[in-house]
Amino acid sequence: MFDYVKAIILGIVEGLTEFLPVSSTGHMILVGDILNFDGPAADTFKIVIQLGAVMAVLILYWKRYMDMLKGLVTLNFKAKKKLNAIHMIIAMIPALIVYLIFKDVIKEQLFGPAPVLIGLVVGGILLLVAVRVKRKVTAENTDDITYKQALGIGLFQCLALWPGFSRSGSTISGGLLLGTSQKAAADFTFMISVPVMLGATVLDMYDSRELLTSDNLLLFAIGFVAAFIVAMIAVVTFLNLIKRLRLEWFALYRFVLAAVFYLFLM
Repeated sequence: MFDYVKAIILGIVEGLTEFLPVSSTGHMILVGDILNFDGPAADTFKIVIQLGAVMAVLILYWKRYMDMLKGLVTLNFKAKKKLNAIHMIIAMIPALIVYLIFKDVIKEQLFGPAPVLIGLVVGGILLLVAVRVKRKVTAENTDDITYKQALGIGLFQCLALWPGFSRSGSTISGGLLLGTSQKAAADFTFMISVPVMLGATVLDMYDSRELLTSDNLLLFAIGFVAAFIVAMIAVVTFLNLIKRLRLEWFALYRFVLAAVFYLFLM
């Protein structure tokens, strides 16, 4: 029963942190360490329950995804200044390649408190640099994002494979450095979260299929539902928060969190 309580707690943590530039995976690893929830099955659980947050975004943005899917099926990408499936594919490719090459190293070496604390600090510094470096804004919204910018953001997204860096933190920082507005970077981050997280989860579930026993499936389902419910409630609020709140506050939170865990738990 206590494992199910842990699953609910981690699902809530996932739903609350997935769309903020603070690293949901990093939070789950740190909270999992506090709860003594570790091991191969726990590592897979922490990835699989991200599907709950993915489903929340998919439901909220379903019309946009349907438009892009329709354009992909009909090969209609000629509309000027319009976000389409090609942007999404370009942004996905770098992280997918890096994940496929280094997935074993990532799970074996980086899914621990110490690497997460490093990722939190370095990712926070990246946020500060992205805010401080002045760039001419060429993309006020997602429809202004070019294929070149999408590729650049995709390259920055590779950093998020290190737990603690944060997918949204890395991509928003990359977007700012490449000339997008904070609003456009945040919106694009939300949009590409679905295919990226869906792909990573499916690959991880296949690699860890021997862990998908009836007992673990129930545990995963509980975490999934908790993450989905919390993400549905939080996603709209957090999207508006990311667009408007100064990113320095998220960097400060990351530094404080890393310091607290280092002083009291390491």
